[in-house]
Amino acid sequence: MSTADKHYKFINSRTGYVIFYSSLSTKLSPKEIKAELDKIKAQVAIKNGIYQETVYWEEIKDE
Repeated sequence: MSTADKHYKFINSRTGYVIFYSSLSTKLSPKEIKAELDKIKAQVAIKNGIYQETVYWEEIKDE
């Protein structure tokens, strides 16, 4: 049995392209989710050689 996850996409605001996808457990508190998303955002920015402020994330919602 797997726990439901929240799925996120990390986007380069200059290009509009999604540059990374990630999933986090719904068992995490909102504060823990924010901290984890900020950590991933920093890693994605470094890996792609862009400023951290250029990257933002959005939750992927099921329609």
